[in-house]
Amino acid sequence: MNKINYYHSLIFFNLCIFLSAFEFLRNNDPLIFCLFLILSLGISHGALDHLKGAKLLKIYKYRSISLFYVSYIFVGLSVVIFWLIFPKLILMIFLIVASYHFGKEDSEFINSSSNFESIYFLKGCVIIVAPLIFHKSETLAIFEYLNFEIFDSFLINNAFLWSILILSFVANILISLNKNFEIKSLLLMDYISILVLNYFLNPLLAFTIYFCFLHSARHSFKLSNELNKISLIEGLKKFALKAIPLTILTAFLFIISLIIIKNYYALDNAISKIIFIGLASLTFPHILLEYLLEKNEKK
Repeated sequence: MNKINYYHSLIFFNLCIFLSAFEFLRNNDPLIFCLFLILSLGISHGALDHLKGAKLLKIYKYRSISLFYVSYIFVGLSVVIFWLIFPKLILMIFLIVASYHFGKEDSEFINSSSNFESIYFLKGCVIIVAPLIFHKSETLAIFEYLNFEIFDSFLINNAFLWSILILSFVANILISLNKNFEIKSLLLMDYISILVLNYFLNPLLAFTIYFCFLHSARHSFKLSNELNKISLIEGLKKFALKAIPLTILTAFLFIISLIIIKNYYALDNAISKIIFIGLASLTFPHILLEYLLEKNEKK
């Protein structure tokens, strides 16, 4: 599986170089295209959560799968409601949780010991701080769309941001300690790819490419391997068949929400809200499910 991850990172690295060469992409955020990618490739990696939910219910000795769906939807809707009431607090929590989530899931192939848990957050911070360093005004504009204004905060001070970026690089080194050269080079390629994306492309496009073609793709490969440990191709086929129904349903709900809020906000504002608030509503229950499953499987 590490060979697959290595070639995937190599392909992703070259994809980032290739896309960064296009002047149009460097000067524009193709919003509809970003939304399409996130609603198809991006969210699909969480479309098997219902299978994990059934596994968790079995551990807790519950039979009804409806309990999982009700709980999952309740957590997701709670995130949306609390975001509307406390946007600054929830977005800050989301950025922290997302950093940890990105750092952990992008490193799962390494099979690190639990001693590295606290380092995953720093590793994933590159996703948050890189756009603030290279495209601060555009990133702050997205934050403003989400009712999160931090123009005078120390959090966007260049010295602070560069310190976090360096710590993120150090975290990659610490995670790969005692690992072979292949894993070290894989993590380095991932790190450089993210920097290249955020240096040349605008924040939303850079995030979309990372989220869909690195984070989501790597997690999808992992799930496909679990479905068929002998053939990745067959595993991917199984994964696609199982993921399509919930992916389509989720995308449909996102689009309906966009149609509604577009009546109150400009299109770029509405798309930003749909992408980030929508991803937050999916990320929190997804992470909670992963945590509970991992905790119970270790017992």
